[in-house]
Amino acid sequence: MTLSNPVFGSSSQSEAWGTKPGSPVGFRDNANMSADQLQDMYQQPAATGADMGRMTIGDTINKTVFCLALVVIGAAVGWNIPALMLPGALVGFVLGLVNVFKKRPSPVLILLYSAAQGLFLGGLSGFLESREGMQGIAIQAVLATFCVAGVTLALYRSGKYRMTPKLNKIFMVGMIGLVVFSLLNMVLMMTGVIGGMFGMRDGVLGLVIGVVAVLLATYALVSDFTMIEELSNQGAPAIMAWRGAFGLTVTLIWLYTEILRILAILRGDD
Repeated sequence: MTLSNPVFGSSSQSEAWGTKPGSPVGFRDNANMSADQLQDMYQQPAATGADMGRMTIGDTINKTVFCLALVVIGAAVGWNIPALMLPGALVGFVLGLVNVFKKRPSPVLILLYSAAQGLFLGGLSGFLESREGMQGIAIQAVLATFCVAGVTLALYRSGKYRMTPKLNKIFMVGMIGLVVFSLLNMVLMMTGVIGGMFGMRDGVLGLVIGVVAVLLATYALVSDFTMIEELSNQGAPAIMAWRGAFGLTVTLIWLYTEILRILAILRGDD
């Protein structure tokens, strides 16, 4: 996976770093400084990526935590006001598409997306919790989601789970198949052709598709990790940290939903 470097797309490397040619580190400027001034300058801590207006992994993590906090807050509201589940789903879907196709990340739209998706997740989780025999399903799904994400991150950091051209092709085929199947399932459920809580995604078939979806979500996480690492290494603008946070938030929401569905099938009586 190769990512272009937006930082160095300016007219010169000096302008990309927000400096004027020859001035910040120019020897002519340093020559006019006293020995004490030079000593003080060289003893200053090295500038970090954040100090230079560049994207960092730490900043991306902070923004991701902020997004997930809004998801949790939205979920608390949606849990107590189930009527907001459908509006949250629709608004989240629209904002998700807008954020995907925007060239420059919009922090406001990303945060609104997180809150809207929280309303949906809270309503869905509360609905399943209210069904007989499903008490505690939400906390189980949350713990399972972070366990899967943690294991995926550990495998990625160890180098054992990385993006490859072959896996990219499998991922794309799997995603297209899952989207087509999900749309068909939704249409059949809305027209009353099939029933059940999840339509064709109930029973053994639902479990199989759920496991496949979770595997696809883990690969999406690897894609997110790769994007964040490469953009950070290439010195991307600080605003791109929001792009990384958005990608991780979308994938974690998807992963939680799939795990919640699997648990509901296992604990349900449909």
